Parts: sequence; structure tokens; C-alpha cells
Amino acid sequence: MLLYLFYHVLQPYFHALNVFRYITVRTALASLTALSITLVLGPWVIRRLRDLQIGQFIREEGPKSHQAKAGTPTMGGVLIVGSTVVPTLLWGDLENDYVWLAIFTMLIFGMIGFIDDYSKVMKKRNLGLSGKGKFALQIIASCGVAVALLMLTSTGAYSTQLSVPFFKNFHPDLVIHSLLSTHYLWWFSYIPFLIFVALVIVGSSNAVNLTDGLDGLAIGCVVVAAGALTVLTYVTSFARFSEYLDIPHLPQVGELTVFCGALVGSSLGFLWYNAHPAELFMGDVGSLALGGSIAMIAVAIKQEILLFFVGGVFVLEALSVILQVLSFRLTGKRIFRMSPLHHHFELAGWSESKTIVRFWIAALVFALFSLTTLKLR
Repeated sequence: MLLYLFYHVLQPYFHALNVFRYITVRTALASLTALSITLVLGPWVIRRLRDLQIGQFIREEGPKSHQAKAGTPTMGGVLIVGSTVVPTLLWGDLENDYVWLAIFTMLIFGMIGFIDDYSKVMKKRNLGLSGKGKFALQIIASCGVAVALLMLTSTGAYSTQLSVPFFKNFHPDLVIHSLLSTHYLWWFSYIPFLIFVALVIVGSSNAVNLTDGLDGLAIGCVVVAAGALTVLTYVTSFARFSEYLDIPHLPQVGELTVFCGALVGSSLGFLWYNAHPAELFMGDVGSLALGGSIAMIAVAIKQEILLFFVGGVFVLEALSVILQVLSFRLTGKRIFRMSPLHHHFELAGWSESKTIVRFWIAALVFALFSLTTLKLR
């Protein structure tokens, strides 16, 4: 909106406004706008949620210190979603398909989380949608994203080939082109791509959701991951950088840098209120939206595998739950004192603040490592 006003309408009369054509400028402005919106609206959102008696329910089997958090306003993720979408609409190029796909992904996963959170509030228990119901909605939404990306391949704006870290000349294609000419089986050629995208997006959204168990833990890790993705998105869209780093060059994904900047800004603003002791929780509406958006960006810029390093903390949290369940079902014994992983360290004697900061440090290390892999090919 503002891009159109400043660059397309006013720029011919005021040449200084030519600066708004640069993605880096608009990314910075989107980040500052998102941060400002979150900081300004945060107190009002907290008061409104308290008035509506939308408070967090704490499971009894967790660390006892968490029981004091019962009643803290939740569903604050609506603030993150709004503070990300609005600056993207203001500073992004609305003629770019990737901008709308990013907004769609955040909104649809936020809506799934909203339904889950609302169900918890109505039931007055820490139980929302059934596991199967939530997974089904996430899979459908992920497949919708995958289909949209497939449509972009026809214009050359997207590629279904994988970019594999450490392997310079290995780019497997997830579409079976030999079947495209087959009259009855052409649709089967796209199934591997649909499954892969669904696994990445659903896995990421649930991993962030599992990490959201301590004050500021998940949102702090999101700030780090979104910051790394901002860099990755920009270099992917910039021909000189992508050629030097030998990564796929996709010019149109450059506008996702603006979305990433807004995501960083809104996450930083939310951390202001979510830092220990938290005044506001994001709820599933925030964690699912954030996880889905991060994964969508990684898929769009062809760094799906690198996402495992960018979001290393999220991966460890999810793996701890998977391993705990498998171990208990197969042997009747638990590997960790409690899962997700952050609860294990709490029960091991780490204070909540120490656990949070140390996980943030780990997230930063993972993100920095992921950026170094760009040249290790």
C-alpha cells in the first residue's frame, strides 16, 4: 500500500522517494512498524484478554512452579499475526505472489491455532482440538501451500528441486517428470512434493508449539530463526550473492524479506510482554502461525533441509517428545525426566530464566552454523 503510494504515485514528483524500491529499506521499515504496533497495542490486548477471562490453563503434571502462571492472558498470538501482516501489506509489493502466500500461511495456521485455543478456553482445560483433528487441518493447509507453489513453477518463479547443504551438485527433483505425460498417472508425479512440503510445514508448526512452554523461550528462538531466514531470503533473491554462494536464484522471493523483517519486529515486540515473568502468552494461535510461516519461507527459498539447522532448538524439542513416547511405549522407561526438553532441564535443577537464556544461546549457535553452510558446498 505505502509502497504503491510512495514509489508509483509520488516518486515521479519527489525523486528521493526512489529509496522505497529497495527491499532492504522496506524490510527495515516493516520491522520497525511491526515492533511499534506490537509495543503500542500490547497493553490494550492484555487488558482485553483479561476482561474476556481468556487465561492460560496449566497442566498439573508439569513443574509445580508453573502453577503460578495459571490465568495469565493467552491467545496473544493474534497480536503477533496482526503485527506481521499489517506491515507486510504496507511495505511489501502486493503484486508479488509470495507475499500473499506468506500472509495466507500465517493466517490459516493462526486460525487453526485460534480454534484450538478457543476450544481450551471453552472447556476450561488444557485440551483443545483432538490431535487427529489438528493434524488434519494442518495437512490440508500445508497441501494448499504446496499446490500454490506448484502453480508458480509454470512461470519459472519456483523450482521443485531440493538444495542440499554440503552437496554442490546434488539437486533431486521432488516431481517425477517421467509420469507427467502419462494419461492416468500424471497426478501421481506431484505426490512426493506434496508429502515433503506437508512434513516440513506441519513439523515446523508443531515443533514451535512444543517449544512454547517457558516465558519467552519460543518467541526468542523465533526471533533468531526469522533473522537468519531474512538473510537467506535476501541472498536467494540477489543474483550476485546466489551465484557466489551457489544457491538457487529466485528473484521473486525477495519480497519475502519484507515479511521476514516484519516477523522479526513483531516477535521482538511480543517478547517485551512475554519475557519472564510473562504478562502474555502467545497460545497456539501464535505458535502454529509462527511455525507454519517459518517453514513456508524455508520451502519458498529452497532451504527446507537447512531449516533443521536454522530452527535447531525446535527440532530438539520435537525429537525429545518423539523419543520419550517411543521409549515409553517400547520399553516402559523414559529417556528424559519430562518432555519437551526444556522441562527436563527444569526438573534437573535449572531455573526457568537460566533454561530460557541457554536455549536462546543454542538457537543463535544453530542459526549462525546454518549461515556458514552456505559456502560449505
